[in-house]
Amino acid sequence: MTTTKRVSRPGPARWCVYLVGVVALAWLATQAFYFAQIAVWNWVNPQSTAFIRSDAWRLSQDRPDLAIQRQWVPYDQISRNLKRAIIASEDANFVNNNGYETDAILQAWEKNKSRGKIVRGGSTITQQLARNLFLSREKSYIRKGQELIITWMLETLMDKERIFEIYLNSVEWGNGVYGAEAAAHYYYKTTSSKLTAGQSARLAVMLPRPKYFDEHRGSAYLAQRAGVIARRMGAAELPQ
Repeated sequence: MTTTKRVSRPGPARWCVYLVGVVALAWLATQAFYFAQIAVWNWVNPQSTAFIRSDAWRLSQDRPDLAIQRQWVPYDQISRNLKRAIIASEDANFVNNNGYETDAILQAWEKNKSRGKIVRGGSTITQQLARNLFLSREKSYIRKGQELIITWMLETLMDKERIFEIYLNSVEWGNGVYGAEAAAHYYYKTTSSKLTAGQSARLAVMLPRPKYFDEHRGSAYLAQRAGVIARRMGAAELPQ
């Protein structure tokens, strides 16, 4: 008489542990990739970003007549007016903070709770760069958590000037327009080195909603807010 051995199969608990392990390893591998990529960018300029790739695909589907406009220029060849305007508008404490503004994050949290959805992120310049380089435009707390981790990596591996240089060359300024040089050509038919204080203030105000202001350049808010930023520019501290 022959006997048949029963083959034991993993139970649900073991499968859960296995899946958690796989997810954890994948997450760690992703973080290692981000960390290594940022380290390389200390010496190599990013050729693209997550936002640029997403926009390029969108334009190829919806506006094949448009192409991504972007031209990298060194930090020293970008107008100090623009640098001061962006810091005054987006992150007044950029030079001295560690990539986070706790008060701004808490204020954003309270506003999001009152609205029942994410409408504000309280983002510094470094946080904006983290999002632009690697993440999507989707607003979620998971994405915000990943953004904070990448922000820490940027602040750990790069000095402020390099962070700001990459930001100035990567930030979105309109429909397919990325970086200071492309924005200067697109809006003012000039170079980023020759931007005036007034032009720089307007460009800085456009950053939170670049596509909107690209289509509404005569906005009263844009003009009024640019005046405010122009008056604050003198107090903006630049990274050395």
